[in-house]
Amino acid sequence: MAMAISVPLYTVDDLENFPDDGNRYELLDGVLLVTPQAALVHQVVANRIQLELGSALQKPGLAHVVGPGAVVRMPRTQLQPDILVFPARFSPMTDWRKITEHWLAVEILSRSSRVYDREFKRDAYFALGLQQVWLVDWRDESVEVCTVPGKSRVLRESLRWRVAGAEVVLDLHEVFAGIE
Repeated sequence: MAMAISVPLYTVDDLENFPDDGNRYELLDGVLLVTPQAALVHQVVANRIQLELGSALQKPGLAHVVGPGAVVRMPRTQLQPDILVFPARFSPMTDWRKITEHWLAVEILSRSSRVYDREFKRDAYFALGLQQVWLVDWRDESVEVCTVPGKSRVLRESLRWRVAGAEVVLDLHEVFAGIE
């Protein structure tokens, strides 16, 4: 006779009690997702993308571009994309829980997060109302652009994203330059 395994469920408020140990603690429908601190290559790629997004969207005052960010749906979901873009109409003083519109979540894939990011978080972001998700694979030098669950395209040369009357153009060769 098999025994059922009980998995503890947590709330967003419970996250405040987790240690500040360098790990990333996220919740998806109460299930705890834990990933280690990002490697240097992960951070370099995220920073390059964030700088381009910030230049195109944050400087003209259209959006906030942060990394990491938090997408919250109380009481049991809080995901932290490597980069999050949301409208500038939300003050930087706004609690993450009160930001109700998100334009883009960017996840830099790593060995420890690849399954979570691709198999669970991507569709969860859409369920939370995000307009677009980018899955960045620095090993493959590609970006998978997801616009709806189950529909994506993989880009290797450049990425063009139009939002709020602006256009962001990423040269993916520059994003991945010097990374081997």
